[in-house]
Amino acid sequence: MGDGTRNTGKQVAVIGGSHAGEQDLIHAERVGVLLAHKGIVLLSGGRGGVMEASCRGASNAGGMVVGIVPGSEGNSYLSAIVKTRMDHARNVILVGSADAVIAIGGEYGTLSEIAFALKSGIPVYGISTWDIPGVIPCENPDEAVHRAIIDP
Repeated sequence: MGDGTRNTGKQVAVIGGSHAGEQDLIHAERVGVLLAHKGIVLLSGGRGGVMEASCRGASNAGGMVVGIVPGSEGNSYLSAIVKTRMDHARNVILVGSADAVIAIGGEYGTLSEIAFALKSGIPVYGISTWDIPGVIPCENPDEAVHRAIIDP
């Protein structure tokens, strides 16, 4: 990790829509930066929108970013790519590889990832995302990252 942070061994998946509003993108990038500064590996679906914004934040802050991608390519901020060639079925692999999940906004793909995580007992911290039982609402990226690191 380029800025002198150490890998803590923890991995946090950041999930959200490939098409996202400006506020979700700002939150996602901040989450990426915070995870990198804490030495946490960011797991991502590796595509655009919230995924790309969080990857950009982590990468620019010197963090490790692993993309678990649906085909064979991901966004340009990934440190490593897992080429699943499994389209949406990769969602199970993505959240199953995480110690915690941070959901930002999102649509049905994000909802499926939230469901997989909750079913597997993996905590989900949400910023402006699906309001369903089990998702722990957070006011901002700082709270979500803090809780994702401390709570699990």
